[in-house]
Amino acid sequence: MSAPALRLTDVRKRFGKTEIIRGVNLSIPPGERHAVIGPNGAGKSTLFNLISGRFAPTSGRIELNGGDITGSRPHEINRRGLARSFQITNIFPRLTVFENLRCATLYALGYRYSFWHSLSKLRDARERADEILERIGLKSRRDTAAGLLTYAEQRALEIGITIAQDAAVILLDEPTAGMSRSESDRAVELIRRVTQGKTLVMVEHDMSVVFGLADRISVVVYGEVIASDEPAKVKANPKVQEAYLGTSAEGGHG
Repeated sequence: MSAPALRLTDVRKRFGKTEIIRGVNLSIPPGERHAVIGPNGAGKSTLFNLISGRFAPTSGRIELNGGDITGSRPHEINRRGLARSFQITNIFPRLTVFENLRCATLYALGYRYSFWHSLSKLRDARERADEILERIGLKSRRDTAAGLLTYAEQRALEIGITIAQDAAVILLDEPTAGMSRSESDRAVELIRRVTQGKTLVMVEHDMSVVFGLADRISVVVYGEVIASDEPAKVKANPKVQEAYLGTSAEGGHG
């Protein structure tokens, strides 16, 4: 049996005297779409920052594809096969859509920092960027400065940048935040399409997105996972309903 794509064992994070993450245990198999939900201040973003290396845990162990990444730096974790997006759109606004994607492909294609490589001559990077443009539906915006895109298009570009790194594990932090219902629906279809065959872990407040996309859901309350199960069972869990979901499980924002 293959190792989990992600495994957290008794992970804790303390800031001063305040313990934000309190003994999280989580195992996510390869290829699963996994949502992390919970009320504001529950510790979801802190958990993402621990997994991606932005913070080091106070104690506990984090594994990526069977290897220990506890306390590793973000770029080291990225090179071992994990990519993440952020709540705040993280793009190069003055570069074109194509240029943003081409930059994101370079490390995955084996290129390292170099003065003597001309980007325009890297055919594989160009072809990979164009392929991703097609997949994220921004081909018509190829030569547009990223800062001129609509908000929903910028979020789609950021998802494209994330998958361009060819990581096996993808973390998306509130990918549909700030979107209208129709934009959110299109984003869900995009995420489903581009993460096919990969492991997806996402923090998301929109319950219709969560229940429409996730294979399994973990509910975090006060820094602890109070439930981790398939969507229907999480929805029916009295502890979850009391702590978080209530009527919002029927759709809309939590």
